[in-house]
Amino acid sequence: MKKRVVVAMSGGVDSSVAASLLVDEGYEVIGLTMQTWPSESARSSKEKQRGCCGMDAALDAFSVANLLGIPHYVLDFQEVFRKNVITNFTQEYLKGRTPNPCVRCNEFVKFNALLEKAIALGADFLATGHYAATSYCNETKRYTLSKGKDEKKDQSYVLYPLKQEELAKTLFPLGHWTKEEVRAYAKERGLPTAEKKESYDICFVPDGNYAEFVKNQAGEEIRPGQIVNMDGKTVGDHKGLVHYTIGQRRGLGIASNLPQYVLAIEPATNTLVVGEEEQLYSKELLAQEINWVSIPPPLNPIEATAKIRYHALEARAAITPAAEGRVEVRFLEPQKAITPGQSVVFYEGSLVLGGGIIA
Repeated sequence: MKKRVVVAMSGGVDSSVAASLLVDEGYEVIGLTMQTWPSESARSSKEKQRGCCGMDAALDAFSVANLLGIPHYVLDFQEVFRKNVITNFTQEYLKGRTPNPCVRCNEFVKFNALLEKAIALGADFLATGHYAATSYCNETKRYTLSKGKDEKKDQSYVLYPLKQEELAKTLFPLGHWTKEEVRAYAKERGLPTAEKKESYDICFVPDGNYAEFVKNQAGEEIRPGQIVNMDGKTVGDHKGLVHYTIGQRRGLGIASNLPQYVLAIEPATNTLVVGEEEQLYSKELLAQEINWVSIPPPLNPIEATAKIRYHALEARAAITPAAEGRVEVRFLEPQKAITPGQSVVFYEGSLVLGGGIIA
């Protein structure tokens, strides 16, 4: 019997090609599109062009499914998305942290709630259009996660929360493809999404105004406060902490002989701490909510490379297990703007060892 695969179809070219490839390989394919955000938000012109959870995205996915001759369904995931992504996003910003909602969405929505739905439909696997790869290591008896072939598009960073039982049920058909190859295949196959533009914005904040979004979600005013330097001297006023992130330079509105950057965000005192660029660098961080992916949890320090944000370069570091399941990461060279709330992900070559949230 054919293996059944549910493909998460976002209406973009990547998930469209993933579905097509699986059809070509002889799988029984079902397309599912998640409605994760109220449909009225899809009326925004920006979201219509870029978003991955609006009505036009579902229509694009349906068009591809119709061409491929596979069933397609739109499922309501608004509540699980609100609870695990929107609420966390809002709370983190109010705490002076900078979250990565794509990591949360993968952990709690795509590879949890959607995977459960796929299994309920009798599927053997859930597939997505992520640029990453999985395999099974006979030596460690573990499923592994690796970078995708296309270094520019590699998405392994946002997939580190996947557990063993989830990796066992997951397929990444684009793991050994480049974006250019995907586009070329889509054109050759006549997929209606072949020329569709990339989606770069956070899907539920299509205009990029995070502060206004947090304000609306929190249902409270964002209070202005003081900007101070490292000596505690007041050097200006901020318009609300949610407008800022570690390392930010623009929009501070303060006069100084040297460029000033956000060094710390302190919600307890509603204070923004600024300083010079050299003060942004640090060699150490503490991470929590650790998930070890391709290796068992180490009992002793290990050496690896680590990324402190999605677009950061990897840097050599020593990773030491700490209390309460945390890890201490010490870099060989100082890193710029280590930001609480972002993820730090550990690699050995192309292999994803694990990762966690910067505390």
